Amino acid sequence: MNIVILAAGMGKRMRSALPKVLHPLAGRPLLAHVIDTARTLSPTRLVVVVGHGADKVREMVGAPDVQFALQDKQLGTGHAVQQALPLLDPSVPTLVLYGDVPLTRASSLKRLIDAAGAERYGVLTVTVDDPAGYGRIVRDAAGKVKKIVEQKDASEEERRIAEINTGIVITPTRTLETWLASLKNDNAQGEFYLTDVVERAIDSGVEVVTAQPDAEWETLGVNSKIQLAELERIHQRNVANALLEAGVTLMDPARIDVRGTLECGADVSIDVNCVFEGRVTLADNVTVGPNCVIRDATIGAGTRIDAYTHIEGASAGANVVLGPYARLRPGAKLSDEAHVGNFVEVKNAVLGHGSKANHLTYIGDSDIGARVNVGAGTITCNYDGANKHRTVIEDDVFIGSDTQLVAPVRVGRGVTIAAGTTVWKDVAEGELVLNEKSQVSKAGYKRPVKKKS
Repeated sequence: MNIVILAAGMGKRMRSALPKVLHPLAGRPLLAHVIDTARTLSPTRLVVVVGHGADKVREMVGAPDVQFALQDKQLGTGHAVQQALPLLDPSVPTLVLYGDVPLTRASSLKRLIDAAGAERYGVLTVTVDDPAGYGRIVRDAAGKVKKIVEQKDASEEERRIAEINTGIVITPTRTLETWLASLKNDNAQGEFYLTDVVERAIDSGVEVVTAQPDAEWETLGVNSKIQLAELERIHQRNVANALLEAGVTLMDPARIDVRGTLECGADVSIDVNCVFEGRVTLADNVTVGPNCVIRDATIGAGTRIDAYTHIEGASAGANVVLGPYARLRPGAKLSDEAHVGNFVEVKNAVLGHGSKANHLTYIGDSDIGARVNVGAGTITCNYDGANKHRTVIEDDVFIGSDTQLVAPVRVGRGVTIAAGTTVWKDVAEGELVLNEKSQVSKAGYKRPVKKKS
């Protein structure tokens, strides 16, 4: 089977320089969703017809299994499919999809494919309460499809038909070229409609069959930001329902956004307004507090993520405590039972088993061993203005508050660092390190008094 995805339109109603099919739904281009669905059907040829913003579309969704056909002038859906013909295998049927219809399920498409077989012309239709604006499926007295008529070309009687064309069709490919060549643009839009191929198929003695999707929303397209927002909510509702069915506790299913893939173990709990991006894995018994953003991360069993924590490109082991207001940046790796508290930032650094940095700390480009206590206000000074350097803290080190560790530096096992110390030289195992200071007290000191105006 060939699959052709039409993605050449400009999308004027989007009011954007970005091609319509590249606008994001759940964090990915609309067209990317359609391509992913197409791949599940294992096509022999996968062709995307591009036009407006063609170079950008190729850049965003290009892949070894995707070929592109160019529609220089957007002269209608029939004309668009014509541009793909040279890239198709004529010995197998061709399924036509749309780059701005992202939520169609593979199961619904398989139903259409099975109904059409190799020789019939198949149309995915849907019956709606308000068919205004859509092409109507016109049937004869026996119930067989006679034609598809567009809204602007329909008679009053035809406009009352509730069964509409979704635009998704499957057709024998050998005869498609002849059918498309015979299309005319004598219609209200002045375009070559793919829908007119139905009549050509009937005239050629090819049976036209229909199938309907599992849900009406599968056929909804995007022509405006309003419609895009509506589809986003539908998609997120579907994701939330799938999580609930898998046993995940969602405090409010209407207030979660998954913009990628989210895999959850048993007894995972997610509070409101959390955003998951890229690939995120939450193991058993993970709890996520409200207003967290987690991107491309792996979280171990029993870990607690408190409110307003941001995680990106990082991993945490089992029974870790994060937040509130913690930030893990790319390359952060927290071992089991580590604690990273409020206003602590960790980047490209390892925190060993049971180590803790509970408040107001920056840990960057560091290797921190087990059972290390990092006091409030500690900073690893890892950047010299040109290059990054690493800090190494061995096991069982106690770091007092307001410490600066100037990399490259190594602190040996069991060292104690006094509060307010700047460490710029390596410290041997078991030592106490501090900067010598003197404290001066003056008796009888009086504070300045504000002068009266």
